[in-house]
Amino acid sequence: MSQLTVEMHPVSGVYLGTCAANIKKNGQADLVIMELAEGSVTVASFTQNAFCAAPVTVAKQNLLDVSPRALVINSGNANAGTGEQGLLDAKQTCAWVAEELGCKPSEVLPFSTGVIGENLPMDTLQRGIPKALASLSTTGWAQACAGIMTTDLVPKAVSKVILVDGHSIRVTGMSKGSGMIHPNMATMLGFVATDAKITQSCLQQCLSDAVNASFNRITVDGDTSTNDACTLTATQQVDMPLIDSLESQAYQDFSVAMRDIMIELAQMIIRDGEGATKFVTVSVEGGENSEECLKVAHAVALSPLVKTALFASDPNWGRILAAVGRAGVQNLDIDTIKLYLGDVCIVEHGGRAESYTEAAGQAVMDQTDITITIVLNRGDVKEVVWTTDFSYDYVKINAEYRS
Repeated sequence: MSQLTVEMHPVSGVYLGTCAANIKKNGQADLVIMELAEGSVTVASFTQNAFCAAPVTVAKQNLLDVSPRALVINSGNANAGTGEQGLLDAKQTCAWVAEELGCKPSEVLPFSTGVIGENLPMDTLQRGIPKALASLSTTGWAQACAGIMTTDLVPKAVSKVILVDGHSIRVTGMSKGSGMIHPNMATMLGFVATDAKITQSCLQQCLSDAVNASFNRITVDGDTSTNDACTLTATQQVDMPLIDSLESQAYQDFSVAMRDIMIELAQMIIRDGEGATKFVTVSVEGGENSEECLKVAHAVALSPLVKTALFASDPNWGRILAAVGRAGVQNLDIDTIKLYLGDVCIVEHGGRAESYTEAAGQAVMDQTDITITIVLNRGDVKEVVWTTDFSYDYVKINAEYRS
């Protein structure tokens, strides 16, 4: 497993503790607790999967009541597809953490990731909570990154100091995920914190916009997880004017920075996609609206035939053309569409571009980072989706997931 190489700036008011509670079979770190300073504001975005996991249900309920004082995250078990018992277990986990921290159970948000359909090992988890809390520290980000991983090969984190209205603000975040990744809150799990002073309504809008531009633009395999969640916490610790207007320059600066940070985290998930050997950008330009651009982008990004050709570095452009054609865009004029591999035009006027050569296409496909561009020539809207290839290892990893 790779070590985290990013410098992680501590965020004032955020304390992280991690331990190996033996929830995972391999004995690695699997329990993380984040304690948040009183007065912190936390917002979240969750999976749209109808079979949402018990911790998602409980976290949603608790967010309606109070501002969280802690997040508790376990890996190795999703606590999804576990019925009423799963809800009881998620609530009990919150109660145990709350008892240790001296807060209400509703002030704790639970998160889980791992195998679906198995009950949490509650005795094991209970024993782990004091161990995780004993290591609480503002510098515990690196250990926490490892503690939330499942099939991830590398930890994923971004940490920056940004300027907002002349004030230095720290933003540090981590995410996990490499399989069961598809838009509809496709981050698996993500936790971002800042010491900025900002209202809950502004923070929620910022998160919604950032997620839409990042985690909702990635796909590995087309499967939306039962457990997807992303939180954004502002601890209000910086001595600065409160950001309380979406129209203010301070909000605009903060929002752009947060979007860029979440795009980085989302792209890390794609680069660590299960068995991935390629990082693929699918860019659809000249659409009438975002919906049709995303239809086309997802048709290409999710095509097993396109993804296996990418793995083979095979410039089989007919697979891309076929995916665009079946995307479901109404009144699509194929004669006006252009397709590109990198900067090489492969399709125009309804067929192979006259300038295209197999050697030029091969040179692009041999690269690790590949851009597929589809120009619809129907309007001015552009959307981008990031994806991976499908390799032998993807099948092996998922075939052996419960082994």
